[in-house]
Amino acid sequence: MEFGLQQNLTLTQQLVMTPQLQQAIKLLQLSRIELAEMIQEEMEQNPALEEIEQQIDQGEDTNTSAKELTDLPDKESQEETKEITIEEKVSENTDWESYINEYNSTGRTHIETEARETPNYEAFTSREKTLEEHLRWQLMLSGLHKVEEEIGFLIIGNIDKDGYLRSSTEEIAKNGNFDIEQVEKTLKTLQNFDPSGVCARDIGECLLIQINHLGIENIIIKKIITDHLKNLENRNIKAIAKDLKISHDDIRAAVKVIQYLEPKPGRIFAPDESSYIIPDIFVYKHEDGYKIVLNDDGLPKLQINRFYKDAISKNKKLPKDAKNYLNEKMQSASWLIKSIHQRQKTIYLVMESIIKFQQEFFDKGIAYLKPLILKDIAQDIEMHESTISRVTTNKYTYTPQGLFELKYFFNSAIKRQSGGGELASESVKEKIKLLVKNEDPNHPLSDEKIAIVLKDANVNIARRTVAKYRKMLKILPSNKRKQL
Repeated sequence: MEFGLQQNLTLTQQLVMTPQLQQAIKLLQLSRIELAEMIQEEMEQNPALEEIEQQIDQGEDTNTSAKELTDLPDKESQEETKEITIEEKVSENTDWESYINEYNSTGRTHIETEARETPNYEAFTSREKTLEEHLRWQLMLSGLHKVEEEIGFLIIGNIDKDGYLRSSTEEIAKNGNFDIEQVEKTLKTLQNFDPSGVCARDIGECLLIQINHLGIENIIIKKIITDHLKNLENRNIKAIAKDLKISHDDIRAAVKVIQYLEPKPGRIFAPDESSYIIPDIFVYKHEDGYKIVLNDDGLPKLQINRFYKDAISKNKKLPKDAKNYLNEKMQSASWLIKSIHQRQKTIYLVMESIIKFQQEFFDKGIAYLKPLILKDIAQDIEMHESTISRVTTNKYTYTPQGLFELKYFFNSAIKRQSGGGELASESVKEKIKLLVKNEDPNHPLSDEKIAIVLKDANVNIARRTVAKYRKMLKILPSNKRKQL
């Protein structure tokens, strides 16, 4: 058996991801804000890339007037300019020294000797107080001893955003080397602070603190809070009435009081952070069809710097390294500009195809949303599914029906009971939401009942699917929706 080296020629196909292709793919999945940030970074790093300055088109009238103004000095130069003479007698009693001092001044001046810092913007805006700051402020005014204040600060440091104490008194006493009785006593003091119910260890204690602050001495209310919160959560009036041996009307009266209590006392101090979404695409109703407008607000218009372009094409005395550097930067700038244009074109084509498939949705609303998958759009505009997936990621469109993410228009299909055809899952969710909204509060619809109602409406869906959609819509089960 002989061993040797041999050379064989084989032909294979291989996909090579060039840096330019990677950049183009990356641009597709960026949102408008992320794209603006990326362009800004590229402009800082690439000297061959610059923003096109917007020039105001003044029109023909302005050009004509400018021409007239240009011609005006030529006409006037032909005429003789007459010298202007002022014949005015000056009084002999004029105080020239006062005159010169008054009119020779450049105006009111002020010299500031000390350097002063300009106040920050934050100095003029109010900041909302946090729950911890509010409790610390009350603790400092409570007049407690130094040790009790230290315990109080330690307790406040273990309060969560809802106002509950998340550490036991034993842990607090152990961590600070305090007496357990002192910790319990200080905790009772802090539980009298505002907001009512704060520093409680569980929801039962929180509700009892609020009942005591309101001065309510109803035994039924306290019994329900201490012994029957689980039955109250499940709307099980019969179990509460049987254990307390009282009528249903008395339980309903007690529950009405409990419903007005705050289960999360720290909620009023939670920061109200608004999340704003700026759409990438606007879809407007236009005559018989729809008009698509891409949102380019905040995106700079790019071009290649003419100075560097002329330096490459005309100046032959540049060093080789400098010439190679400029060539590389100009190629990078050119590819970025082409990639951005291709990205905008692709987004437009995808949105146009979505409108074609979801015409009834744009005309009538969510109930008319049709089943749609990425493959349908990909085949329509002759692109790959992965490209469609990247285009629809983190992109939002404003339509006559509201603001939606592009992913929203892609739904799984649900077969109808009879008559053929399919229904989008989002349309089924909308039907479930309307059924729950219009149900009898005293007799809410169960998942099984909703499935039967949808079956009568020619929608074939199982109870488990109803339960799954209900959870996705954040709708409580029927036993917790029932009003007492």
